[in-house]
Amino acid sequence: MSNLVGFMQGRLSPIINGKIQSFPWQNWKNEFLLAKNININLIEWTLDHDNLYENPIMSSKGHELITELKNKYSIIIETLTGDCFMQEPFWKNEGNKKKKLKEDFINILQACSKIDIKIMVIPLVDGGSIGNQIEEDELSNFLITNTPLIKSLRLKIAFEMDKKPAEVLRFINKFDPTIFGINYDMGNSASLDYNPDIEFSNYGFRILNVHVKDRLINGSTIALGDGNVDFKKIFSLLKKFKYEGNYILQAARAKDEDHKKIIIDGINLIKNLEQQI
Repeated sequence: MSNLVGFMQGRLSPIINGKIQSFPWQNWKNEFLLAKNININLIEWTLDHDNLYENPIMSSKGHELITELKNKYSIIIETLTGDCFMQEPFWKNEGNKKKKLKEDFINILQACSKIDIKIMVIPLVDGGSIGNQIEEDELSNFLITNTPLIKSLRLKIAFEMDKKPAEVLRFINKFDPTIFGINYDMGNSASLDYNPDIEFSNYGFRILNVHVKDRLINGSTIALGDGNVDFKKIFSLLKKFKYEGNYILQAARAKDEDHKKIIIDGINLIKNLEQQI
């Protein structure tokens, strides 16, 4: 396969408090071995706001352990999804709390750089969705001001957005195209009933990272193939637009706790699609 396929951290761990996605505090180290055992060498890190600075990515000791595990199991970590930004977005806060969240943002950038993460995903969906022009300006101005720092850390930023394609294009055109791009979440787009042809015609060349999942229109994440994602169409468009990044499996969790099967089935789905296109 021309693109690496990996999984969102936590997808090989037991479900925590009914959440489809959260940092697997009790099992994160074991996921390296589990991934190796099914011939996967790519994990996307996930970072929650709760206990932010206790996450191993946020400390020197944690960096050493992550690097040790990466080397031991031949695992690559190139991307991080900052669910923390969706849970506590600085662009929706005021005063000292906003100041602290901005400091957290810079600290997360620096932490990513120290373990060679290349792309940080900012989810502008759900709690992080941009609600008005004031919020958009707050986020945009902060990121544009800090573009030199982001560049010096050899990082890129990928926005995951819930806006219509033309609005996404207008937003992304504010930013340096060598640093900022789009995280394309095919499940989220399907849930909003967006037309993939229109999406890609607006920002196909700005896609830096892809989340593979399935959703019904106006529905939640479900098993791959059971929702409204037109996988063949989307993978054809990714090929047409010469996408060279990773595919990160973010599929629905297994009700029977056989999370490994979900990941293996997802890899096989992508392999079959690539062979057909």
